[in-house]
Amino acid sequence: MSVENDLLVIALVVLALLIALGWYLSYSAARLDRLHAKVEGAMSVLDAQLVRRAEASLELATSGALDPASSLFLADAASGAIRRRTEHPIGDDPLDGQHFAGREGVESDLSSALATVLSDDQQAVLRGNDGDPVGREALERVEASALRVQLARQFHNDAVAQVRRVRAKTVVRVFRLAGHAALPDLVDFDDRLPGAGA
Repeated sequence: MSVENDLLVIALVVLALLIALGWYLSYSAARLDRLHAKVEGAMSVLDAQLVRRAEASLELATSGALDPASSLFLADAASGAIRRRTEHPIGDDPLDGQHFAGREGVESDLSSALATVLSDDQQAVLRGNDGDPVGREALERVEASALRVQLARQFHNDAVAQVRRVRAKTVVRVFRLAGHAALPDLVDFDDRLPGAGA
């Protein structure tokens, strides 16, 4: 009877270990899925904030508050960002690698244009008592949207870092818990605030 009891205990221990392993793998896969969904959501938020920034920049450029050369320069950069988004939208498949559709260049160009056009002196003029209220309101929208872009990009990149950290774990790689989902990419472009220097 002792041998049968020993075998029963071993079988129960093995069964308990298999159940614990199954639970851990299920938990890890669900966590990874949630993290990928978080990256997808963060990418959507970043995309929306970039659209708002481009639209606010275009509104400022066409407000008449800037000199013609600055208006044209800013309008060209904002239009380029809007056009690039329309021609190359972020993929519909949330797990396609979370690529940014090659938009880093145009978004950096818009940041550079904003930093150049909205120097500290120009911002003071737009905010001053002599400044046009339309220009002042447009400037405030550009500044607010630029700050939201910075925050959205940081949030997205933090989410990507979490996914990469989890996917680097041995258990995730060995049991292929990520499936065929591509590894999400960090989004890196110049997102300095207006007036931060050219």
